[in-house]
Amino acid sequence: MSIIVFGSINIDLVAKAPRLPLPGETLLGHHFFKAPGGKGANQAVATTRLGIPTYMVGRAGAHGFGSELVNSLKAAGVKTDDVFIDDRVSSGVALITVDDAGENQIIVIPGANGNIDNQDVARLAHLLPGSQALLLQLEIPITAVLAAAQAAREAGVMVILDPAPVQSQLPDELYPLVNIITPNEVEAEQLVGFPIDGEESATQAAGILLQRGVKCAIVKLGAKGVVCATAEETFFIPAFKIETVDTTAAGDAFNGGLAAGLSTGLSLRQAVVWGAAAGALAAMKSGAQPSLPDRITFDKFLQERVVSEGGKEGRSEGGKE
Repeated sequence: MSIIVFGSINIDLVAKAPRLPLPGETLLGHHFFKAPGGKGANQAVATTRLGIPTYMVGRAGAHGFGSELVNSLKAAGVKTDDVFIDDRVSSGVALITVDDAGENQIIVIPGANGNIDNQDVARLAHLLPGSQALLLQLEIPITAVLAAAQAAREAGVMVILDPAPVQSQLPDELYPLVNIITPNEVEAEQLVGFPIDGEESATQAAGILLQRGVKCAIVKLGAKGVVCATAEETFFIPAFKIETVDTTAAGDAFNGGLAAGLSTGLSLRQAVVWGAAAGALAAMKSGAQPSLPDRITFDKFLQERVVSEGGKEGRSEGGKE
């Protein structure tokens, strides 16, 4: 079974500095590099490296890194026949600052990603039969996200939505089309309107997202772990203990690991552990796509850490196991 990723393709321009700048402040950094990124492309590379055949549907610009980005996806093994080269604009660009603790600030210039429309959805639709999952994010127009989710629902394909960059007012009709939504604590706070500062508030937020129509809500709490809720059960998976280097693509790696696990037939709980492991590995290296683990590295990490940390079964409340 294959996975389809419908979303953004960017070039990341990354500056590393001792800390993140204050408004109006100029800091001296100590390192700069560029790397392929974009939440859509990152997730496509993440699932491909974990051994799942993956199709990327999106747009790159004819100027400004376009060929470089498509060739990078091909080199990673992602199927790129449905990446459209848009000669009207440049490719998407992300300006990223990373501090020495691994925290980041990101500004995204959509470029070609902002032109994604129903023509791209039509190219996506022919890939849906036989696919296991469709991964969506919000670095492309929300109208295209909604249309893609509707097409996937009609085809009986699971929809996994990463609501980032967050929009506090997602269309009401989008939620019932989503099988799994995966906000981090900042995104969850924007969606539900109250602070998310730990397992209890994350559980409350997940419950609200379920009420809006999603089948499963996963709230990612970074180093604090992950809360996952469905109508049948709610459970908590603790985070893997790591030395954080750069969290830039950790959320994309999580979604890639989650989708890959579900595609191989794992239970939801096991797939969430896969997501947590992939996210942890990504946070241990610099860059977006360069940080995403291959299957050998992933399997070794998962085997060693699950044993050394006493398993990742987590806590559960109510319903079936």
